[in-house]
Amino acid sequence: MADTYSQIYIQVVFAVQNRKALIQPHWEEELNKYITGIVHNKGQKMLAINGTSNHIHFLIGLKPSCYLSDLVREIK
Repeated sequence: MADTYSQIYIQVVFAVQNRKALIQPHWEEELNKYITGIVHNKGQKMLAINGTSNHIHFLIGLKPSCYLSDLVREIK
């Protein structure tokens, strides 16, 4: 019996409230590691993460069994 594999790629962008420059460079790397840890603990794959002082972009590989809304709620 053949197996079927699926992978969904999603780009998520979080903006800081009112687009204020609140993400400080000296702790941005720790924030990225924290978000990556949440994604991995939920069984998903972090492909890329980056951002600026007022927003974060990340690209995740999402398994079809995971609800995007649940994952984003956990990260927020």
